[in-house]
Amino acid sequence: MTDMMMDLQGLVEKAPDADVLREMIGFAARRLMELEVGAITGAAWGEKSGARFVQRNGYRERDWEVRRGRKRSSGSFSRRTAGTVALRIPKLRKGSYFPGFLDPRRAAEKALTAVIQEAYIQGISTRSVDSLVRALGLGGISKSQVSRLCAEIDERVTAFLERPLEGPYPYVWIDATYLKVHRHGRVVSVAAILAIGINRYGQREVLGLDVGPSEASAFWTEFLRKLVRRGMSGVELVISDAHEGIKAAVSRVLSTSWQHCRVHFLRNAQAHGSRSGRRLISAFIGTAFAQETPEAAHQEWRRVSDHLRYKLPKLSQRMDESEMDVLAYKRFPAAHWPKLGSTNPIERPNAEIKRRTDVVGVFPNEAAILRLVGAVLMEQHNDWAAPGRRYMTLDTDAAIGDHRRAGRAFSRELVSSGPAGNAR
Repeated sequence: MTDMMMDLQGLVEKAPDADVLREMIGFAARRLMELEVGAITGAAWGEKSGARFVQRNGYRERDWEVRRGRKRSSGSFSRRTAGTVALRIPKLRKGSYFPGFLDPRRAAEKALTAVIQEAYIQGISTRSVDSLVRALGLGGISKSQVSRLCAEIDERVTAFLERPLEGPYPYVWIDATYLKVHRHGRVVSVAAILAIGINRYGQREVLGLDVGPSEASAFWTEFLRKLVRRGMSGVELVISDAHEGIKAAVSRVLSTSWQHCRVHFLRNAQAHGSRSGRRLISAFIGTAFAQETPEAAHQEWRRVSDHLRYKLPKLSQRMDESEMDVLAYKRFPAAHWPKLGSTNPIERPNAEIKRRTDVVGVFPNEAAILRLVGAVLMEQHNDWAAPGRRYMTLDTDAAIGDHRRAGRAFSRELVSSGPAGNAR
């Protein structure tokens, strides 16, 4: 596909007739999309095949601005448009598709530009934003220009964040990152909360995003209810940090298992020891994570808790209280354990969000946060939806459910035997 696009670039530079050029590019683009979608669905358009993975579901329109290079006398290249090609991008009933030959970064770059412009024209920009405005050559911008750009991006981001979800999503990670925003003449921190799930094909999907004043239980509860109303279902395990608001909302809305991120737990556990003893604490607790069966993991967890009870009674008590939550992932298929024990799968999108939002510093309003963060998540979602980007190989839904039910029965036995230090 890359070679074909390079050939197209050569045609763009040579062809004198813009109409013929657009027709050629449009034909090649349609052919490339059919090949990509055929690989995803397991069948060509109109083909009846028992090996089909997913059904098609119409098209969405998108204009593709094709650019061409023009060589200057100095030997450098300038960029100018060769015209706009109207694309009809295939849609799928399950999951999503984004053409590999399009640049998925454009939406986030446009969103960043729009947020910078909005902050600038409202007179609340920082010195760094002023410098960016000059560096990007955005002088002379008007409110109407910014309004049109924002409306264009908001329409795409809103459609993405409000799209129907088609479960099941057996595993869901949720997290929050704090950003600064202007509100009533003051700069305050708000929480941008997001959810990422694994769909039935083992691919990651961005499920939702919201912005609110804090990570209170009511906020998380409403966020999860919105996801359920949009179609999120079949959730077997939710992974997050140990925020009480999250735990309460998961129990109230989803009634499913909850995994306390083991990385966060270890970080908090280290605070109970001296600087020289922190690595030792992590090594002790880590022996439970290394066990190959749930039974052995719980047995080792309790052994470590007893070992620490005399010198670090508070940590030992914390281990007793957190045993079922920190080891919840052990009740699912062992092949999935490396991905389920922590919030690492959501850390990459969070890092990209921070990288983009740090450029802005202080947002002019919450709508600007949704615009930029939503665009970043939209491009990440499209990357994950590319052919061959499966994050994990899932068993059947029934197999995951069987593991969960067996795990619950095992958990009841553990609870009846009492916490570490009591039942031996």
